[in-house]
Amino acid sequence: MRSGPLQEGEPVLLIDRKDRRYLLVLRAGAVADLRGGKLLHDDLIGTSEGRPVRTTRGETFLMVRATLAEFVLEMPRGAQIIYPKDLSAILLGADIYPGAAVLEAGTGSGALTMTLLRAVGPQGRVFSYEVREAFGRLAAQNISRYLGSSDQLVMRAQDIYESIPDHDLDRIVLDVPEPWRVVPHAVQALRLGGILLSYVPTVPQAVRTVELLRQSGAFAMIETFETLVRPWNIEGASVRPAHRMVAHTAFITTARRVEQRTGEQRTVN
Repeated sequence: MRSGPLQEGEPVLLIDRKDRRYLLVLRAGAVADLRGGKLLHDDLIGTSEGRPVRTTRGETFLMVRATLAEFVLEMPRGAQIIYPKDLSAILLGADIYPGAAVLEAGTGSGALTMTLLRAVGPQGRVFSYEVREAFGRLAAQNISRYLGSSDQLVMRAQDIYESIPDHDLDRIVLDVPEPWRVVPHAVQALRLGGILLSYVPTVPQAVRTVELLRQSGAFAMIETFETLVRPWNIEGASVRPAHRMVAHTAFITTARRVEQRTGEQRTVN
C-alpha cells in the first residue's frame, strides 16, 4: 500500500533533527532502538505518515513512507547498488513499459529488480539471473521488504554467459562485468525491435560491448551515455552547489535488435 494508514510490512523512514535517516520495516510487536530512544512499531502501524513521532526519551523524528529511491539507498546490500539517478535513466533508456517481458542479469542486491517490477506492472514479467547464491537470497529479502510477494518475478540461478533459456524477450538489461559475452545469446532471446541495455563502470568495458554489438550485425541505434547529478543547497541568501555530488558511476549502452545483416557477422571471442 502506498497511501492511507501505515500497514505492517511497509518500509518507513525516520528522520532526526540532524537529518540522519533510519529505515524501518514495520512489524507488529517489534521495537526500534534509535539514537534518540525506542519506538514501538505498534504505535506507528495504523497511523498516517508525514508527521512527527516521539521516542521514549523524548526525541522527535519525522516519519514518512520510504520511496523506492530512499529504500534502495538505505537497504541491506551485498553487491554495489545501482544509484537512483541511473535507475531512472535505465527505465527510459531501455523503455521499460507496463506488460513488458524483461530479463536482467545479475540481480545483485535487488535495486534494479524492484525498479523493473514496478515499471512492468502486474501484466509484465521480470526474469532475474544471479549465480551468487548469497546475493540472490539478500535480493529476495529486499524485494519482499519493499514490494511484498510478486508473481511477476522469476529468479533463476542461471549463468547468462552460458545461455539464456527465456525467449521472446522485450528487453534485456545487463549489470555484469562482461556484457559482450551475452551478445550472441541476446541475438537469439531478444525479439526484433527489442532493446538491450548494458551498465558498466569503465571505458574499456563500454568499448568492448559496443564493438561486439556492432560485429554481431543484429543491433542498430547503439548509444552510450552517463548520468551526473549535482545537488544544490538553497538556504536564504546562501545558494550554491553541494560540496559533494554523485558524479560518474557507470556507462549505459543501449541497442535495438534488428534483422541480422547477412555477411556482416564475424566470429568474436
